[in-house]
Amino acid sequence: MRLDDDRVMKLQPQLSLVFNGQCEAAFRLYERSLGGSIAFMMTWGQSPQAAEAPPGWETKVYHATLKIGDTAILGNDYPAGQYVSPQGFSIILQVDDPDAAERIFLDLSVNGKVGMPLQETFWALRFATWVDQFGVPWSINCERPVQPA
Repeated sequence: MRLDDDRVMKLQPQLSLVFNGQCEAAFRLYERSLGGSIAFMMTWGQSPQAAEAPPGWETKVYHATLKIGDTAILGNDYPAGQYVSPQGFSIILQVDDPDAAERIFLDLSVNGKVGMPLQETFWALRFATWVDQFGVPWSINCERPVQPA
């Protein structure tokens, strides 16, 4: 997008996931399954808010950043009285390899709730929806190659 004075602006929507004490386990799974890397992770006990950490919450994640290519996913653990389960969105993974779609779906759907099993559809070689074991909603889409006209 061009601004009025010929400068360029890049729009980068930010995804921030909230967990109920399981942020580190979730980010470790996402890191492994999606080929990302945890760029930053700070516990409540290490944070500037350490004195306000609920009892037993010192080792829970105050802030984490997971990098997957050029995309970052942020995450943290909310104390029990403040946590609300994710709703109103899903993370959509676009892949171009059906084998990768199968592997990622199998990794991330373990102990979760599958809405639509991984399958071929009229638009995709593989498509699925699920909520993972941490309560995060996902979709994976491996579109059919465009056929030449």
